[in-house]
Amino acid sequence: MKIMRTVLYARVSTKLQDPAMQLAELREYATRRGDIEVVGEFVDLGISGSRESRPKLNQVMTLARQRKIDAVLVWKLDRWGRSLQHLVGSISELTAIGVLFISYKDNLDPAQPNGRLFLGMLGCLAEYEKELIRERTISGLEEARRRGVKLGRRPVNFDLARAKEMRSAGLSYASIAKALGVATGTIYAGLVSS
Repeated sequence: MKIMRTVLYARVSTKLQDPAMQLAELREYATRRGDIEVVGEFVDLGISGSRESRPKLNQVMTLARQRKIDAVLVWKLDRWGRSLQHLVGSISELTAIGVLFISYKDNLDPAQPNGRLFLGMLGCLAEYEKELIRERTISGLEEARRRGVKLGRRPVNFDLARAKEMRSAGLSYASIAKALGVATGTIYAGLVSS
C-alpha cells in the first residue's frame, strides 16, 4: 500500500469560528484510512470561501505544483471553495498534476467510484465553461467588428524607405530596429511584406 503525503486544509469564514473540529475529524479519518501520512495542516481563518486567493490555500497549491504532496484532504467541499469556477479549476489542476483531492464529509475520494464520477463531471464542467468563454469572446469580437472597432495592436509606424536603404547597405534587422527605435520583429515584418 502506497503511503500518500497529504496535507489537511481547513477554512472558517470568521475569526470567531474555530477550525479545530474540522482538523480533528480529518486527522481521525487519516489515521483510520491507513494510507495517509499527514505532512502539514493549513488553515485560513476569517476568509470567505468565495475568495479564490487565500494565503494557506495558495501554499497548498504551491506544494502540489512542486510535487511535494500526493493528496489534499478537506473536511467538506465548501471549505475548499464556494465558486463553481474555482472548484472546477483548482481540482482539475490538482488532478492534472497527479494530486488527489479528498473531501471527507462529501465522501469524495478519487480512489472510489463516486469520487471518479465526480471528478469526471468536474472535467465536463471545466470543458463546458471553457467553451462558454470561447463563445462569448467570439461573439464580443464579432460585435466589436460590426460596430467598426479596429481590433489588434495599432500598427507601428517607421520610415520604411530608410529601413530598405539600411538593409540594402547590409545592416542587420536588429541594427535597423535600434536605429529607428522599433522592435526587430516590426522591421522584419515591414521589410518582408513590402
